[in-house]
Parts: sequence; C-alpha cells; structure tokens
Amino acid sequence: MAALQATGDNELDTNKLNLPGSHAPRGSEITYQMANPIAQYLSEGEQAGARYRLAAPRRAPQGTAGSQLGRLVGESMEFMDHREYQPGDDLRRLDWAAYARSDKMIVKLYRQEVCPHLDVVLDGSRSMALRGSDKNRAAVGLAAALCTAAGNAGHAHRAYLAGRGCRPIAGGSHSPTLWQGLTFDSQESPPDSFRTLPPMWRPQGIRAIISDLLWLGDPLELLMGLSDRAAAVYVLQVLAADDVNPPHRGNVRLVDSEDGRMEEIFLDATASARYQSNLQRHRESWHRAARQVGAVFIPLVAEQLCTNWDFSPLVEAGIFTV
Repeated sequence: MAALQATGDNELDTNKLNLPGSHAPRGSEITYQMANPIAQYLSEGEQAGARYRLAAPRRAPQGTAGSQLGRLVGESMEFMDHREYQPGDDLRRLDWAAYARSDKMIVKLYRQEVCPHLDVVLDGSRSMALRGSDKNRAAVGLAAALCTAAGNAGHAHRAYLAGRGCRPIAGGSHSPTLWQGLTFDSQESPPDSFRTLPPMWRPQGIRAIISDLLWLGDPLELLMGLSDRAAAVYVLQVLAADDVNPPHRGNVRLVDSEDGRMEEIFLDATASARYQSNLQRHRESWHRAARQVGAVFIPLVAEQLCTNWDFSPLVEAGIFTV
C-alpha cells in the first residue's frame, strides 16, 4: 500500500494498485494517527453499535474442504447435521450407525456447535491511518460496533490486529473502550500478516475482516483460510471518499507507504477514469471471491460511515438487526 502526495497544492493517498486517496496538508511528511484518537473512535463505534444486534448467519460459507456448517446460531442441543470427523472433534459426537453404513467417521452437529462467537480482524497496515483519511476512524469504529452488536446478541467476541502477524488486541475480548495497543503502522498486508502469525479462529464462529483491501494478489488466498470451519464470514472494505472518486488534480507524487519510494505522475480525467476502472475490477474480484467461499462482501466509504454511524448496509446484508 502507498500514499499519493501532490507536487503542487494537493496531496492524496493511494496504494500499490496506483489508487489515489485522501488529502494531507501541503508540504507535510506522511504521519500516522496513533493512540490519541483511537479511544474516541472506539467510544463512537461502541455507542453506535449499541443500537444493533449481530444477526444469526443466513447461510454458512464453504471451507477448503467444501463442508457446510450450521445455518443458524442457537443455544439448544438440537441436532442439525452431520459432517466428517476432524481432528479435535469430541469423540462422543461420533455417529456409530453412520460409521457402520459408510465406513466413514461422521460426527453429529448441534445448534450449540454453531458457536455464538465473533472474531474481528482489523487491518493494521499504514494505508489505514494516513493523515487526512477517515479510514482509520471508520475501521476502528466499525470493529467496535460489530463487537458491541455481538454482545447485544449474547455472543462472545475477540478482536485482532493484522500487523506484524495477526495478534489478539489487548482487551479485545472485552468492551471496545477497553482495547489497548491499536497502532496502524505495519508494512505487512493482511495476507502477509496471516502467514507470519495466523489468527486463532474459534471453530464455527462468525468472522469479519475490516480493511481497504488495497493490495495485489488473489483474494482467495485470504478468504479460503478465513472461511474454513466458519459459520459466516463478512468482508468489509473501508475506503476513503477520494479512494472512490479521485479529484482531477494535475501533477502528483506517489509515495509508497511501505518503503517510501516515490513516483511522479500527471493525474487528469483520463487517468482518473482508468483508475476508477481498475478499482471497479478490483472490487469485482473481491466480490466474486467472496461469493465463491460463501462470504458477504460490503464496500463502505469512510466519510459517509462516520457522518452519523448509519449501518444500514450491514442491516440490508443481514449482518445487523435493529
């Protein structure tokens, strides 16, 4: 991911796909929002999320083996389905009659096994916290709202930060206002972070990732692992307004936020249209990959989300209920 810095009166954000983004004061060096505003963002998100409940998944995504998990979250021991035995499964759940018929080890799934738990991953890379962008505020507030809504629905939760490895946030299983150590200065993309240290997913739980998704590579690399043995997966793309509609600003300087490399370009209407076409194709690739694994993909604009913390897109997608 990278930043786009204008050589004249303008400065913008972008990424390795040459996608322009948000404004920063002229002549300033790229700086990052750190701990001071984070508490405010967490508080805003928690207050906004208090109006919602995390909905039970409508359908279950397919993991790498193509197995379907339970469709609804519940707390009873009502039988739901069968699936093949996996290491770590409770041997008391083996269906011996099915084993006698098929010579395959089959376990019974119950509604209680569709775990009432939410895992949320925040993209901790630098592109999420460039000065002048609301991506950081929107992403942090959205994570807080998701966990608050999960609590309203009686779900446990855990928040992760995808930085130098995907690590649990300190206090991330408690109220969002108690979370500590949120910094957005990583040079690793979420797929790199997952390879460095994979998150400790709760099997049959609900999973969400919040990111601008602005890195090169096959979305399935991330989504296959994210959806494996999950009850539901939500991919929430948070972009700045200028990421979506870059202004026509003339000469600009591309600055890679990971290594500081610079490149001068001229941004005119033609280049802007080409950029928007690239962004649309990028989004479509994520949408297709999400459908392939049974995940829900929702694009969001940070400035719109932060205006009044209206989560209507999540309600319409069946993620939140009011």
